[in-house]
Amino acid sequence: MLGRILAVYGTIGGLVLASSFLVGWLMGAEIDDHNVFVGYSIMLVALSMVFVGVKKYRDTVLGGVIRFWPAAGVGLGIAAVASLFYVIGWEIYMYATDYSFMRAYVDSSIAAKQAAGVPAAEVAKFAAEMKAFEAQYADPLFRMVITLTEIAPVGLLVAILSAALLRKSSFMPAKANN
Repeated sequence: MLGRILAVYGTIGGLVLASSFLVGWLMGAEIDDHNVFVGYSIMLVALSMVFVGVKKYRDTVLGGVIRFWPAAGVGLGIAAVASLFYVIGWEIYMYATDYSFMRAYVDSSIAAKQAAGVPAAEVAKFAAEMKAFEAQYADPLFRMVITLTEIAPVGLLVAILSAALLRKSSFMPAKANN
């Protein structure tokens, strides 16, 4: 039953995460701070499946009672499945867009420095650092690790918060089947 809960709720959250790349691509989303806020908001919404899955496990398998660490473990398992979908979704997005994201990101970052009036020497140093990062990002393994570091902290936070709340059987108690 635990494996099923991890798979079902992790997959639901993961599909929401992965589909956000498709929606952003179809809408022609630009790289800016607003999209970062939207992106992390989508992560929180998708990872709400962690809370739902831990509650389902607590209520249906454990009879409405769970301790913090087991709840955190279930939450981390669901978050791990969703994170896997996130990484795979990003790789599909990168392939579909001819790996153009990092070029656009580097160009927009350099342009932002120039527009802010940063001295040319600093812009040149920044540009060299960004080009080096772009070269690293071309390595799929490096890119996957970087992508995972975007979602993992959010998953960890949601898993811990869910475990802290759901360890109290009085918090959203299981409904009695009468």
